Amino acid sequence: QVHFVESGGGLVQPGGSLRLSCKASRFTLDYITAAWFRQAPGKEREGVSCIGSSDGSTYYADSVKGRFTISRDNAKNTVYLQMNSLKPEDTAVYYCAGIFDTSTGCSLGGYEYWGQGTQVTVSS
Repeated sequence: QVHFVESGGGLVQPGGSLRLSCKASRFTLDYITAAWFRQAPGKEREGVSCIGSSDGSTYYADSVKGRFTISRDNAKNTVYLQMNSLKPEDTAVYYCAGIFDTSTGCSLGGYEYWGQGTQVTVSS
């Protein structure tokens, strides 16, 4: 079973930036499609972005397109989410997720392995 640990969350002012990290262990990231999800208080979990294992292709939810960037460093077994131009509505617990999948592309469904989450709060 893949184990994920997220870090990098915190309190930031509107318009600010944060970079989240997701370190995988027990298995190499090479064959894992990874994604970031978030859940705000009182709301359902929302898919934010994903990155494919074989071609590194990415997908973003409309709510974060142009502001967030997902990336991966397989040598460090780590997935990142660079978040710029943060808004108060980005406040949520952010979760890293993964699935063994070597097909091209990625989607925001069917993930098997989840981290514990890291809190992101955007407030002045």
